[in-house]
Amino acid sequence: MHIRVLDEHDARMYQELRLTALQNSPEAFGSTYEREVQFTMEMVADRIKPKKDTFVLGAFDDRGTLIGSVSFVRESSLKTAHKGNVYGMYVALNQQGQGLGKRLMVELIRIASECDGVEQINLAVMSHNEAAKKLYVSLGFKVYGVEHHALKYKGTYYDEDLMVRRLNEEV
Repeated sequence: MHIRVLDEHDARMYQELRLTALQNSPEAFGSTYEREVQFTMEMVADRIKPKKDTFVLGAFDDRGTLIGSVSFVRESSLKTAHKGNVYGMYVALNQQGQGLGKRLMVELIRIASECDGVEQINLAVMSHNEAAKKLYVSLGFKVYGVEHHALKYKGTYYDEDLMVRRLNEEV
């Protein structure tokens, strides 16, 4: 298994994994399968193309199949450029529980810490997702708040824990 930054050539594999994620865990993402299945390959390629301080990491198995991904986006305004955000963390169901999510996040933190001026990484995680929260805490993330009713899917509200990891603090 290896992890690398995805580029526009990975669009088809990324879109397949992303749509699977949206089907398997629809409450965990701000987007929907119905919305993203409409995206053209050009839209997906543009979405994952690395930009300054913005990237998507992919984890590949030994056959070259994309089995996990996570995105990092640095804030762009003058007063918030010291922060970056984690989005879209997903590991294929048959690969979960094997440390892949941790490896993805360790690599994300490593690359983000090399972005000049980035001091902290923020993320939001479903409040009921104990496995994900445990992973993030093990990597030095701390809950700083809860957004109640952050997402609403099929009439059900979901809360999100807001978490931060300061890059200059020891874990």
